[in-house]
Amino acid sequence: MSIVTVQLGQCGNQIGYEVFNAICNDFHSTHGLCSKKENESYQEACKERFFSEEKTGVPVARAVLVDMEPKVISRTLSIAARSGHWRYDHQSHFCQKQGSGNNWANGYSVHGPRYRDVIMNLVQKEAEKCDRLSGFFTVMSMAGGTGSGMGAFVTQCLRDAFPTSFILNQVIWPYGTGEVIVQNYNSVLTLSHLYQSADALLVHENDAIHKICAQLMNIKKISFRDVNQVIAHQLGSVFQPTYSSEGASQYSRSPLGDLMESLVPHPEFKMLGLRNIPQMSENSLTYSTFTWPGLIKHLRQMLIANAKMEEGIDWQVRPPLPGHPVPPKASPNKALHFNTSIANLVVLRGKDVQSVDLGGFRDPALYTSWLNPQEAFKIWKTPRAFNKYEKSASLVSNSQFLLKLMDNIVGKAWNMFASKAYVHQYTKFGIEEEDFLDCFTTLEQVLSSYASL
Repeated sequence: MSIVTVQLGQCGNQIGYEVFNAICNDFHSTHGLCSKKENESYQEACKERFFSEEKTGVPVARAVLVDMEPKVISRTLSIAARSGHWRYDHQSHFCQKQGSGNNWANGYSVHGPRYRDVIMNLVQKEAEKCDRLSGFFTVMSMAGGTGSGMGAFVTQCLRDAFPTSFILNQVIWPYGTGEVIVQNYNSVLTLSHLYQSADALLVHENDAIHKICAQLMNIKKISFRDVNQVIAHQLGSVFQPTYSSEGASQYSRSPLGDLMESLVPHPEFKMLGLRNIPQMSENSLTYSTFTWPGLIKHLRQMLIANAKMEEGIDWQVRPPLPGHPVPPKASPNKALHFNTSIANLVVLRGKDVQSVDLGGFRDPALYTSWLNPQEAFKIWKTPRAFNKYEKSASLVSNSQFLLKLMDNIVGKAWNMFASKAYVHQYTKFGIEEEDFLDCFTTLEQVLSSYASL
């Protein structure tokens, strides 16, 4: 089944390009560990998911590009076409000559309704190219104007137009130091609206990815492209084809459906985080070897201690012993030592995946009490390596990983709102104070639900 990607705003279009590029580079490579038949089956499944093919033989991304300024889209279309390996459909983009000025309300209340019909027409045409549509993958910033405001509006339109299709929003959590003065408002508005429309939100934190670039990839001057390539690698490590059940002879046909079934057992809990190991520079990779027990041990502790990368993990954090439950968390502000999970998905790629012991992830102590650990933990695997790593493991987790960050951003936004700071910038575009209050209420409920795990 196919996925239509909707790239929204500068951030969404730049990351979307890197995702398609990483996927294309992966399926063009062949791996000696796999038979010719295995490689062909993998490439076929990948193409069906992410690309349509024209008579020229060049794969065309199943994507719609949206931005209120033409520069980024024009560059993205051009770079993809020049690669010769894949391209975008030049009819599947929409841009104007005016941005949203980092104003969420401008994107959501003005540009969204004004251009809804033309954007949804592009989406409909892209969906009709799919023999079988699995759903939509939207890529967007959480704190800007076009990406976040218009992204929230377009997601709502997708839900109305395709009520039975899956919608996964990939959102970029802003730098803690601040990108724009109103980023906390924009983030609260985005999250609360997406929570109403999307099936799940897959969150990447800019600060965490920046650290991976600096400490694991050894990049001295980190660019946005470096950050985006790390995000694209992590996304590709999950969305490229895998076998989703033991003994399966065909690659999973419904990637979004399988993901939701594995990780979102309740509509109150939609926040997904992604970790991937190993990640390192090509120079370091040449001199490194990895064992499955070592990778799995690190990945499990990253989950437990809520670490975003394998360097600097707190190994002192342990799951609670049977009969010794975690003390109740009076508020999300309380330091979280142990990261309780609702559901986890581990994706294994590479040599000897069939022999990997994942018993540690089935420990009931990792999970909330209202789900059976056998149902809360799933494994996808394939013997085909990904992106030069002979062995690699990814973890997609529905857990308390965002609790502290979300509480922080909601608190800052509330303090600004209480003093009416910048509220007039939103009310002039139709977002009233009652709308803000509704959004705060939605997110307070989300915080409360995750804190009670």
